[in-house]
Amino acid sequence: MTSPHHYEIRVAGTLPPEALLDFEQLNASVEPVRTMVHGVLPDQAALYGVLAQIEALGLELLEVRRESPGGVTPPHPRARKAKPS
Repeated sequence: MTSPHHYEIRVAGTLPPEALLDFEQLNASVEPVRTMVHGVLPDQAALYGVLAQIEALGLELLEVRRESPGGVTPPHPRARKAKPS
């Protein structure tokens, strides 16, 4: 079992208010060409449930980000470091 984490999930397009009701456990921010839902989910099963709702609504998933404690997300272990110019 995993512990709660804060997630940011971005989808393409602006969702109407009635569609946002499907994500009642999360907060929503509508941006010009996409919508972000974010909040704390108790475990991965809850995350998969939100992703299933996104799929059921026919939305295009753009990004899923899990925030680490303190708000800093470490880079992926295989991420390339930028070369100095």
